[in-house]
Amino acid sequence: MACLGMICNENLKDGETKERDVCTLDGTVDWHGQPAIKSKSGGWVAGIIILLNQGLATLAFFGVGVNLVLFLTRVMQQNNADAANSVSKWTGTVYIFSLVGAFLSDSYWGRYKTCAVFQIIFVIGLASLSITSQIFLIKPKGCGDEDTPCESNSKLGNALFYLSIYLIALGNGGYQPNIATFGADQFDEEDSTEGHSKVAFFSYFYLALNLGSLFSNTILGYFEDGGLWALGFWVSTGSAFAALVLFLCGTPRYRHFKPSGNPLSRFCQVIAAAAKKSTVKMTPSEDELYNVDAKDCSVNRGRKILHTHGFKFLDRAAYISSRDLDNQERGIDNPWRLCPITQVEEVKCILRLLPIWLCTIIYSVVFTQMASLFVEQGAAMNTVVSNFHIPPASMSSFDILSVAFFIFLYRRVLDPLAGKLKKSDSKGITELQRMGIGLIIAVMAMVSAGIVECYRLKYAQGDCAHCEGSSSLSIFWQVPQYALIGASEVFMYVGQLEFFNAQTPDGLKSFGSALCMTSISLGNYVSSLLVTMVMKISTEDHMPGWIPGNLNRGHLDRFYFLLAGLTVIDFGVYILCAKWYKSIKLEGKCEENEDQELIKV
Repeated sequence: MACLGMICNENLKDGETKERDVCTLDGTVDWHGQPAIKSKSGGWVAGIIILLNQGLATLAFFGVGVNLVLFLTRVMQQNNADAANSVSKWTGTVYIFSLVGAFLSDSYWGRYKTCAVFQIIFVIGLASLSITSQIFLIKPKGCGDEDTPCESNSKLGNALFYLSIYLIALGNGGYQPNIATFGADQFDEEDSTEGHSKVAFFSYFYLALNLGSLFSNTILGYFEDGGLWALGFWVSTGSAFAALVLFLCGTPRYRHFKPSGNPLSRFCQVIAAAAKKSTVKMTPSEDELYNVDAKDCSVNRGRKILHTHGFKFLDRAAYISSRDLDNQERGIDNPWRLCPITQVEEVKCILRLLPIWLCTIIYSVVFTQMASLFVEQGAAMNTVVSNFHIPPASMSSFDILSVAFFIFLYRRVLDPLAGKLKKSDSKGITELQRMGIGLIIAVMAMVSAGIVECYRLKYAQGDCAHCEGSSSLSIFWQVPQYALIGASEVFMYVGQLEFFNAQTPDGLKSFGSALCMTSISLGNYVSSLLVTMVMKISTEDHMPGWIPGNLNRGHLDRFYFLLAGLTVIDFGVYILCAKWYKSIKLEGKCEENEDQELIKV
């Protein structure tokens, strides 16, 4: 990293040297492993390629995922409960594989290689699913719609189907946490102009994700619902292949951070070194803490992390004892006894992030209702407009439109306005503040859903046998709750992506993105647990419960209000955690860290 903050030189044919281009300041390298030149790498050229790649890959993934439960019931002959469990296990596996992808990326492969390898697996899985469905599963031809069930499948067909969908889970799971981080790598956050572009990238990344899922939820969902499963899967395969080709075409333009080695061993070294010196008396001076030479950057090839107060016990790992001095004089380097400050601060960073991360799980519980209870609520409302039936699941399109609108509103209006009101050079609304705003809007969404449910019950037929469309209240009364969820996503999930990317060390950026995905996964599990507990309690004394099969006999509104109350409590805990949080302090960035430690919602 000898070129940091300097002008890169180019050797001419006659032996002279001239100043040519400025290198990046964050330590990124180009495809050849040389310091990245700003004008020839990264920036919005690479960023737009990655945004298009994300949109196409998301279209491909949701082209399978959005109607997988219908495929399992209509084609694979599973009942509703088994199909729902199969989808839950499959979805959970996607998020588990995200941790695998993040580990390989941060430790050994780097983000580019990890994205490329897992995208290839993703395409193979989709192609296998398309071939398997067309040859082995969809029999007779044209079956799989609402009226024409398919024949029982062979063991070979079933085996190939599950192999295919779990290859898709592996490919998408390993790719997803790395592509967002890899896109952010294309912008040098040490440069003020590129730093602003990096913040904007996360908003556009989430927009690309939603636009891809919009096409899947509407166009592909319509064809698959009509029984054209093979066509839908082949479109997904083509989209994923186009995404892969586009990604590879951008290879010469990308910037890269070198992988840092196994983070688990570095963490264990810090814990072990601190434990070995638990009885050593330390002086308050930071001069006796072990620090690597500045030109070596850090143990993980990233930027140095400056010492922070807190978790004092871990500082013992960097304390230079008399025994450590003897080892150094003899040329003995034992990382299990003495660790640099940067390595110790890595562990501190992750420990500080965990409380913030835990506070996002309740929000994910609220978010998951959009794909479950919102749909069931909509199905029990009036879904017919001028003789046209509106699929309840298609109401999620209003969530996507809301995301697009609020990303534009935030980027163009709210953030610049907040910056002017602050009258400072710092960012208008910090990530922590935005996540807090997201929690508040989530409360509003649950209150809105609860009020709509109260009115739905008021106009419902309580004694219906099949309660779809049993209320005269129009399904369009659900638009506010979907729109509010979309608005909360812009503040919570986009802010979360930015926050974890900015606050994780250089060697753990992909792990930060994986934390966002595991938050959604745990939100699904907590939601299922919460529903089970609510039904167990509310069905005592032979009562129908809050969420029975016939919603007209239940009180779904109370469940929504319960979630609103839990989110309010979560917001209070989040405020405390955000005020306690101390930002990572990278060398050369200390002056801008104070803003990150404040939250005013």
